[in-house]
Amino acid sequence: MGFFLLALVLFWMKTYIIYITEFSLGVSNMLQHFLLFINPLSSGLILLGFALFFKGKRFGIALLIIDTLLTLFMYANVVFYRDYGSFITIQVMMQTDNIGSIGNSFLGLAQWHDLLYALDLVILAVLFAKRKVHWSPARFSFKKPFAVLATGVLVFAANLGLAEIDRPQLLERVFDNNYIVKYLGLPSFAVLNTVQSVEVSAQRSMASSEDLTEVESYTDRKYAEPNAEYFGTAEGKNIIKIHLESLQSFVIDYELNGEEVTPFLNSLVNDESKNFTYFDNFFHQTEQGKTADAELLLDNSLYGLPQGSAFVTKGTNTYQALPAIMDQKQDYTSAVFHGDEGSFWNRDQIYKQFGIDEFYDDEYYDMSQENVINYGLKDKPFFEQSMPMLEDLAAQDDPFYAHMMTLTHHHPFVLDEGEASIEPAQTGNGTVDRYFQTARYMDESLEQFFEDLKEQGLYEDSVIMIYGDHNGISGNHNEAMSQIMGEEITPLKFADLQRVPFMIRVPGVEGQGTKHEFSSQVDVMPTMLHLLGIDSKDYIQFGTDMFSEEHKDFAAFRNGDFMTEDYSYVQEKFYNNETDEVIEEPTDEMKELRDQVHYELSLNDEVLNGDLLRFYEPTEDWEPVDPSDYQYGKSEEDDEENNDQ
Repeated sequence: MGFFLLALVLFWMKTYIIYITEFSLGVSNMLQHFLLFINPLSSGLILLGFALFFKGKRFGIALLIIDTLLTLFMYANVVFYRDYGSFITIQVMMQTDNIGSIGNSFLGLAQWHDLLYALDLVILAVLFAKRKVHWSPARFSFKKPFAVLATGVLVFAANLGLAEIDRPQLLERVFDNNYIVKYLGLPSFAVLNTVQSVEVSAQRSMASSEDLTEVESYTDRKYAEPNAEYFGTAEGKNIIKIHLESLQSFVIDYELNGEEVTPFLNSLVNDESKNFTYFDNFFHQTEQGKTADAELLLDNSLYGLPQGSAFVTKGTNTYQALPAIMDQKQDYTSAVFHGDEGSFWNRDQIYKQFGIDEFYDDEYYDMSQENVINYGLKDKPFFEQSMPMLEDLAAQDDPFYAHMMTLTHHHPFVLDEGEASIEPAQTGNGTVDRYFQTARYMDESLEQFFEDLKEQGLYEDSVIMIYGDHNGISGNHNEAMSQIMGEEITPLKFADLQRVPFMIRVPGVEGQGTKHEFSSQVDVMPTMLHLLGIDSKDYIQFGTDMFSEEHKDFAAFRNGDFMTEDYSYVQEKFYNNETDEVIEEPTDEMKELRDQVHYELSLNDEVLNGDLLRFYEPTEDWEPVDPSDYQYGKSEEDDEENNDQ
């Protein structure tokens, strides 16, 4: 029993240390501190307690095995959190290709002190080896193991009761996984996530067209009339959408050691002729799906899921995506350009559900060693090699919608020797320091791409849209970021840093320079539809047109937080944006917007989990997308043409 109690205490202390040092859980009061401290005890009593059903040496072996598995589980979450800012879920584990890709970043994520997380196992193993000849062959009476398990259940019940006092309906309103870990612990979160996964699986089979009524009613009320000045101005024009990997807005006009980090992007933002309209209060809304969530948001005006990626777990759902609408309404040909494996994030399957005609993945590019780094093709050769394919699209009779996805500016933000044209920052944090170098590289590649577009005659008459997909620097790097920003990275400031660039140029239409309205990725699709002259009111969309005078001026995050011009809601607190102070007595208007955001997210999840769009017919002439109509990959003719070239 002494061996068990030692293992329990060591596990308890190790888990608590991991919670407070590795995760940003937003602990803000004494009760939350107490719950964070106590919650490893219940899981330790229950999980380690199972070893007490074994006798003699088998008990010691069983205890070591259980403790080792728990440690591996904890450490896997530590590494995952350092990169993604979230925890491993059942949905994430289904994304095997994507989880495997974290190996590319592992050396940059692992730290020397991680070895200490195995120290308790070493101590227990040494003690077990020294005392192995003295283990009693007798088994505990069943009363003792059951008493230990019962104690664990009682501790958990008390833990949950106190958590409900601090956050009512904790288990019913799960938008942010951090809350569950903070109040109940990682093992409890894993169990809850498993239960939720089973419930979600059943939700689709039980869904019916009646479930859409509430969703339709809400999106109808939120709809914003198009701005007559912009409606239809992009109709028939080619659209080039440029995806800037991991780029956050703070780099725009930022100088490092006296040098602009993104001089080309800065020139677009500050152009006196106002070719582009730049939204400087535009936010990403991604969660665990990261880049894939951003794609879902921009092409569907649907949020991602609170756990996992809808691209993977909802890859066979029915969608009424922007590419399919543009095809059916205005005969657009759509294409995605991405210098990585087509199966990454399940793109080669879900793109068919979106009605995307062509997918140019790594098969179409020269992926030789000098052209590849980190997650795939470097940005400069990517844009260079994409030009002939863009020209082929332009040679067709129909207009095209091209989605160009960069890759180099991705954690761990590395470049080959001699490719960096700006010195790194000097915070001592490699992730943050290198971030500026890959951002500059991406900026240079974008400038060259613009020159190539102009040279080939594809620039002047094309709509150019540029956006950042998600943050590149997680909350684990707040200390280094405070040096960069010159201020403490509070929860409000971190939320503020979730701005990503969004700018758009429509040929023949004077841009508006910098617009300050708050907007987000969910707003892009209705904006694009109205620019094309297609009314978005016929479709299920949670965003609103950013050029509309009725645009809903707030940005909601996937975890239920949100930001407006005057105030923000972050980690269950309202803040005054001007003073950064907590608003102790929020107004009814603030509370209503908070409830609206949570309601909107819950409706969104009903749409995805129930696959509700299969019951919805947007217009009388709408044809549901048939994924069997789309085939990706190079044909024999493509190979022969490349060989001839």
